[in-house]
Amino acid sequence: MDTPQGLNRSPHPLSDRAAGVLLHPSSLPGPYGIGDLGPAAFAWVDALEAAGQGWWQVLPLGPTGYGDSPYQCFSAFAGNPNLLSPDELVEDGLLDAAEKSSFQLPPGPVDYSGVQQKKTALIGRAWAKFRSVPGSGLSGDWDRFRAENADWLEDFALFMALKSALGGGSWFDWPAPLRLRDPAALAAARKEYGRLADEHAFGQFLFFRQWEWLKGYARARGVRVIGDMPIFLAGDSADVWTNPDLFRLTADRRPLAVAGVPPDYFSATGQLWGNPVYDWAAHERTGFAWWAARVRAALRQVDLIRLDHFRGFEAYWEVPAGSATAETGKWVKGPGGRLLRALRDQLGGLPLIAEDLGVITPEVDALRLEFGLPGMRVLQFAFGGAVEARFLPHHFENPTVVYTGTHDNDTTRGWFDHLTPAERRFTCRYLDTEGSDIAWDMIRAAWASVAVLAVAPAQDLLGLGSEARMNFPGRAAGNWRWRLPAGGIGRPVVDRLADLTALFQRSRPGGGRPEC
Repeated sequence: MDTPQGLNRSPHPLSDRAAGVLLHPSSLPGPYGIGDLGPAAFAWVDALEAAGQGWWQVLPLGPTGYGDSPYQCFSAFAGNPNLLSPDELVEDGLLDAAEKSSFQLPPGPVDYSGVQQKKTALIGRAWAKFRSVPGSGLSGDWDRFRAENADWLEDFALFMALKSALGGGSWFDWPAPLRLRDPAALAAARKEYGRLADEHAFGQFLFFRQWEWLKGYARARGVRVIGDMPIFLAGDSADVWTNPDLFRLTADRRPLAVAGVPPDYFSATGQLWGNPVYDWAAHERTGFAWWAARVRAALRQVDLIRLDHFRGFEAYWEVPAGSATAETGKWVKGPGGRLLRALRDQLGGLPLIAEDLGVITPEVDALRLEFGLPGMRVLQFAFGGAVEARFLPHHFENPTVVYTGTHDNDTTRGWFDHLTPAERRFTCRYLDTEGSDIAWDMIRAAWASVAVLAVAPAQDLLGLGSEARMNFPGRAAGNWRWRLPAGGIGRPVVDRLADLTALFQRSRPGGGRPEC
């Protein structure tokens, strides 16, 4: 359908040259076993401001499930309570300063098991403190939060309470009355587990309260946030449990088919993600209302969304449920322009970046261009591994967002160390370098390019090797654990980035160091 006349479409947020850094909050330093939304996050924003960066890119902010992956969340709407800051709870009067030390964990990579235990106890302590003070100054905010988010919060809180009560297993294995959402069974569960559900809802209140503080602090300093939205949802999520008619499930609520990608650079057998696929006809009958609600909620958290696996909206790789690998899948047409038009009409614009990596057909390109969405270019793919000419800077088109690498890549230093001699020679020839400072050579090439936005992972700013890699696609465990050293990226790196950002005219207004 055509866009209604007179609709006030917002301009795309990427209209001027800019630069940013990719760092998930879990990777921030701090004493609580995982990066959080406390002092280190505010210091990180200060560093971005000093470096003239206009954007901070994060991974999905939802509550992590299988494999601790931010791309396998228990909800598309909820936040990750593991990112809660004990320090901020002290400021809110929900934790005594003397209690903070009991929530600390040894320094090092994220220990998700230990963090989960500590943060569950932290929320329980804050909830008990809140309930012990009737008429607390937070009561109005709490009531307002519950009312404004009732469309997803109550089901999510009950879902998490049931998971806790039933041993943490997937809802696919719950007793049939709960799995099938029998009204009488749900009413009984709300009565029995209502207090535990309220505690989970309170954890969400705390997360969004802290995130809004941090985001507001960033915006006041000229730093905006790029979020990340996976196309598919985890099967073990409140969304699939609550909205089974929107997914291709059996009558017994088991997936008929699951999502993945065919064999590629990352995996010889493809990637079997295991997410249930959508019933797109059912979504279309509602005017894509669930999708509009999902994007609208995300845009309350961030300023711009990287739409992960954009090619899946044109056609996605569907694998029969129960398959051992993704090799047996097939391409199935997605909703394409019908979905994007509906989102544009309902939201007044499309503040999206299209992650157009992988097998990209002319139809995928046409879909992206029809809606004026910036695509992605990863410099590593220009020189080694999945080499494609479109990733070379002299082939860039606009609008484009260029990355030295992403969360799925090795660090640039680690990637370079694993290149073949021929690939290394070509990289050095193209970048006019001998390779001793390859991460910054790549950052310079990205920043100098015509791309409207240039982004580097924090690991590349520090020139770190493969030990700092965030994710290995296809590996089920041991990912998402890397953290910045205690000192952050440090003033010399901030100054170097500021100089480069100013040189290539990517500084936010008033940001970056002056030219000499």
